[in-house]
Amino acid sequence: MFEKVEFTNMCMICNQNKVVVIDRQKNDWPGITFPGGHVELGESFTNAVIREVKEETGLNIYNPQLCGIKDWYENQCRYVVLFYKVTRFDGDLKSSSE
Repeated sequence: MFEKVEFTNMCMICNQNKVVVIDRQKNDWPGITFPGGHVELGESFTNAVIREVKEETGLNIYNPQLCGIKDWYENQCRYVVLFYKVTRFDGDLKSSSE
């Protein structure tokens, strides 16, 4: 038997005693969160978190470290969130539509 699975990621970007967060404005999931998003079909988990952070923050992250996984089952689908942490990044922090 197979089940439907949706993979997503979140990344805590640390700069000494500061972290990057997003004040998400979308109605489906508003509030303060770490940058991240969906893993696209055929995309590696690491490449997905690097892409999502770049899209949402403008930052290039290096060597993301997996530090946690959360999963749950809802509406006949398993949701899996991969949590990452990085301390190496560059670029200019920018706002996004998130």
